[in-house]
Amino acid sequence: MRLLPEDFLNQLASDYELSPEQKEVFVQRFSSKGNELDAAEFLYISPEASRTRMTWVYKKFSIGGKGPNKARRLHDWLIREYEKAHSSTIDETLNTDKDIDSLVQEIRKKVKSSIQERCGKMRVLDMEQPVGLGDIYTDVNILEKVTGRRRLGIAELLQICEPENFDRFGLSKVEKRVPGLKAVEQHQKLMVLGKPGAGKTTFLKYLAIQCIVGKFQAQRVPIFITLKQFAENKEQPELGGFIIQQLAKDKVAESQISELLNSGRALVLLDGLDEVGEEDISRVLKQLKEFSEHYHQNPFVITCRIAAREYTFEQFAEVEVADFDDQQIADFSNKWFQIKDLKKAKKFIQKLQKDKPIRELGTNPLLLTLLCLVFEESADFPSNRSQLYKEGLDILLKKWDAKRNIEREQVYKKLSLQRKEDLLSQIALTTFEEGNYFFKQQEVEKHIVNYIRNIPNASTDLEELQLDSEAVLKSIEAQHGLLVERAKSIYSFSHLTFQEYFTAKEIVESPASKALEKLEILSSNITEKRWREVFLLAIGMLPNAGDLLELMKKKTDALVASDEKIQQFLSWLNQKSLSVKAAYKPAAVRAFYIVRALNRNLDRNLDLNLARDLDRVLARDFARDLDRVLAHAFNLALDRVLDRNLALDLALDDALDEALDSALNRVLDHNSTLDFAINSALDSALNSTLDLDHALKVELQHSLQELKAQLPNLNNSKESNRRYTLWWRVNSQNWIKRLNTVMIEQRNIGHDWQFSQPHLELFSQYFYANRLLVDCLNSDCYVSREVRQEIENSLLLPMAEIENLSSNQFVGS
Repeated sequence: MRLLPEDFLNQLASDYELSPEQKEVFVQRFSSKGNELDAAEFLYISPEASRTRMTWVYKKFSIGGKGPNKARRLHDWLIREYEKAHSSTIDETLNTDKDIDSLVQEIRKKVKSSIQERCGKMRVLDMEQPVGLGDIYTDVNILEKVTGRRRLGIAELLQICEPENFDRFGLSKVEKRVPGLKAVEQHQKLMVLGKPGAGKTTFLKYLAIQCIVGKFQAQRVPIFITLKQFAENKEQPELGGFIIQQLAKDKVAESQISELLNSGRALVLLDGLDEVGEEDISRVLKQLKEFSEHYHQNPFVITCRIAAREYTFEQFAEVEVADFDDQQIADFSNKWFQIKDLKKAKKFIQKLQKDKPIRELGTNPLLLTLLCLVFEESADFPSNRSQLYKEGLDILLKKWDAKRNIEREQVYKKLSLQRKEDLLSQIALTTFEEGNYFFKQQEVEKHIVNYIRNIPNASTDLEELQLDSEAVLKSIEAQHGLLVERAKSIYSFSHLTFQEYFTAKEIVESPASKALEKLEILSSNITEKRWREVFLLAIGMLPNAGDLLELMKKKTDALVASDEKIQQFLSWLNQKSLSVKAAYKPAAVRAFYIVRALNRNLDRNLDLNLARDLDRVLARDFARDLDRVLAHAFNLALDRVLDRNLALDLALDDALDEALDSALNRVLDHNSTLDFAINSALDSALNSTLDLDHALKVELQHSLQELKAQLPNLNNSKESNRRYTLWWRVNSQNWIKRLNTVMIEQRNIGHDWQFSQPHLELFSQYFYANRLLVDCLNSDCYVSREVRQEIENSLLLPMAEIENLSSNQFVGS
């Protein structure tokens, strides 16, 4: 569909007496690419409203009938009217177009070198030297609907992100995304909004480079203007005059620039509206409005931080830069490391995949750059994550603006860096304790008022404080991107990681009089999964983590202290670990036997319906994970081949598992496989008896050989399968009971603990708390050797044994 000039369409709209609403959709529909739905989206109205307005437009232009043909017929009529009005100049225009094309190519040649110099490289943070934009650039995605303007409630936002597994990547991924270049093609005038470090300037530079090398809008000349530089020009020229000054350096004549702009053949790129100082902003906004209206034939792209300014550019579509997704993170990382070490790129991505809190920082290009720089030095991330987060926050709070000599508005500048962090810490702890990932603007402003009213020389006027609180909130969002508007008047921290970090910081840095109280509050959340990162961060921040670790241990033991059955189980666990002559610390051996005991009791004592209701994965897999974590923490890999005690119990346990599986499958379609598995486990158990005392070995070997001999021989013939099936159906229960008896009498394993669902749920909490405790011990924290040893020795012990250890320790001291 051929596009028509807006001034021609505006004149027709007036001639045919279209209402303002009808005129709006009419001009948008026939002056831009796209269909009726695109026009509706651009104007922020519903498709139904757009169709209703167009119905009246067709009537006023006497376009009758039904269906999509009406749009085509009106378009054709408009083309004819336009050609009639301009018939005398058509030939002249054709000749002029040829002249303009030649002029464009001439100017492109002149400015190419300077565009490549200004826009072809980037250097941020602690880069030792600039890198080529093409070497590192990752395609940007655009959200056509600005997230902060959606009219959603907190309940709707929680449905989107699932509060139990909060969307650590923010909410932008649920919105429709389009490639950045496509968004520029679709909109003649575009305002690109984004959080600090989202890649707005990089995207604008990429547009300039792509244009000048002929890969994007090759029929235009890119004009790249840094608005801060324009605003601070001492002569305060008009924007047109400033562009003339800039291009004069490339020996482009003023008359050529005027002809270029008047013919609509420039791609005007205006970077950093938010970076313009308060004293210049009114003048700059006026200049931008007048210039973009006067030279409306040219495409314009302006970048600005979200929430930075209250401005109105009626002809500009506003879009938002989307956070990086997994694929963009991988693309950026591969490009970053490709020159130096591609293997390191693969390792970097693998590390990110395993660590969600760190990976979520990578959704911000600036913070992803920080992660790459950190990883480049040591091929790993710091074991104390709080140090990494602090470095990221320092960049957002002060370094990013300071390195570019940008000063922000005064209302928030009065707060020192420490004050800003204290304020954010108080907001984080209060909201996190309440379980609020999202909070209304009014609520967060109350927190801000309560904080700033206590600052020296603060106003006592409540209304003034309220106005200041709103300004502070908007400043935090625009300047640092740490609080962001997720929907209309609903906020959250930009990353859950930052909310967790500031929560931990507020707990750790409490006054001495309240320090223990805050640690008590934290330790009371030891079974809450959403507090896991807060624990790990607090442990890393504390100068001595001993008090918190001891509190965590007490809370963990208290979970099962009053449950008699679980205490009996833990007592057996302790007895069994002491009876095994293994070369490992008792806590690791106890973890090993928990795996075996819990697995079978889950399978035996839960019917299928109950098993589905219970979180079996947490209970079973966590036991395995605890085993692995303990082994890693104490450097005690449970080598089941080298240690005969553990290998024997494992083999017996496997034999019983295979037998139980066979008994549950009444129709044995795979008899040979099951028979092989049972026999293999029994053989393994027999081989593992070699290091036992002679009397025990003889008795156990005799019992196992007897059990093995009872199993019928099985080959692949149908007759053999039939005999085996018949024997198993008749004798399996007694055979399994005999095997279980041998295990209990001679190895003290195989007990049926008959755990109920409440017991298993309590176990799940107990295991989770132990896992967290071990992870904290294994993190980069400072704790005295005595406290560490005390905690390690008492892991997974019954209360009676823990009290004995404490008493002995007291007597020993």
